[in-house]
Amino acid sequence: MLKMAASEGTNNSQDSILEPLCFPEQPADCSSVPSLQSPSAELLLCLFCSESVPLSHKDVLLKHLLLEHKLVIADIRLIANLPKYMLYWKGRFLEQPVADFCSVIKTNSTGPVEKQEDYFLLCDILPEDRLLREKLQQTRLEEVLEQQQRERDDSTFHRLCMFCSEEFTGNRSSLLNHMAREHSFSIGLPDNIVYCNEFLDTLQSKLDNLQCLYCEKTFRDKTTLKDHMRKKAHRRINASNHEYDRFYVINYLELGKTWEEVQSEDDRELVDEEDDDWSDWRAHPVSAVCLFCDHQSEMMEHIYTHMKDAHGFDLHQLRTELDLRFYQQVKLVNFIRRQIHQSRCYGCQEKFDSRADVLCHIMAEGHVMNLPETSTWDQPQYYFPTYENDALLCTLSDSDRDESDEATGSEDVPVIAEDISNLRSLKQSSILNQLLKNRSSCS
Repeated sequence: MLKMAASEGTNNSQDSILEPLCFPEQPADCSSVPSLQSPSAELLLCLFCSESVPLSHKDVLLKHLLLEHKLVIADIRLIANLPKYMLYWKGRFLEQPVADFCSVIKTNSTGPVEKQEDYFLLCDILPEDRLLREKLQQTRLEEVLEQQQRERDDSTFHRLCMFCSEEFTGNRSSLLNHMAREHSFSIGLPDNIVYCNEFLDTLQSKLDNLQCLYCEKTFRDKTTLKDHMRKKAHRRINASNHEYDRFYVINYLELGKTWEEVQSEDDRELVDEEDDDWSDWRAHPVSAVCLFCDHQSEMMEHIYTHMKDAHGFDLHQLRTELDLRFYQQVKLVNFIRRQIHQSRCYGCQEKFDSRADVLCHIMAEGHVMNLPETSTWDQPQYYFPTYENDALLCTLSDSDRDESDEATGSEDVPVIAEDISNLRSLKQSSILNQLLKNRSSCS
């Protein structure tokens, strides 16, 4: 029987409900459990002694902590940078006793005192631990999104299709879209992919080894493998192979959500037909809504024309004058929508009693094209749409900039704006949500 008791050194006297403790499972070959972190030679240090193991053998150290030091680290898979996390707490435990930080789990609490043992739980109930986890998560998120933006802007991408001899040069999305369209093989939305070259190398290596990408069985030749993947509808990735987790940006945005869940949301079941013809596919029309009123249209250019003629707002002009990149446009649109929703003038930040009043003020004072300082709206919190399924965001493009020969300037950390299939869940449950709120309040 396990019983949670508040430790003497903590101010939180409320008990917490714990899942039953269990030993980490160690594979027979001592191979590592795949994680979002890339393969690394970093060492994990024991929090109490001189023991250390490679990051790839983290379960060995976790078992050591449990057996030798009676300490359990909660939600280990949600820690963005485990080596830095361990190093931080090793230093703190040298400064103060572990009981000052950890809750105490008392075993055999109803039995004789001499048979009772105290185990320690290190988790994000402790504010210091939560802040550390959020900081590590933010750092990793920024690194991944910077990498994703570099790949998005990379015009030197060059690869052959894995299923035919067609060659692709330029943006990576051309190859990914080709494989989805022509070969019914989709690894997800191109802008949900990071470390794309490494991802494709991994898949190509499996095919070169005559291995099916879905069931991962090995075949005698390429023809047999090709027929197998086509007839069995195995033109997919193995959902249980966590080797692919680190290649999906969503895994870094929303902790605990896997690429498999994302793929099940964004993709559709593929029909096994000889002719992969999508000519009968029809998309449901989507209407975009004006930034200032309820006018909407399925023709996106009509919305831009309406905003310019009826409200004097020209987003194309702002994009050109301010040299806005794609993600800056996303943040600007979300910022304006949020300000209008809150009955606040986005130009001067004056608050009004109603949306009608703020719109009258904006027109009367000529604040329609009067944006505040870039630092006001170019904030991470505006990566998330103010309104769910905001079709106006889908019309944004930095194609004008791409066609020019101007040198690209520094860009704030990007985020996937195209993949908004489940943003409501993201905003409600992600640890990133609280992180962004804290950052916004300090701005």
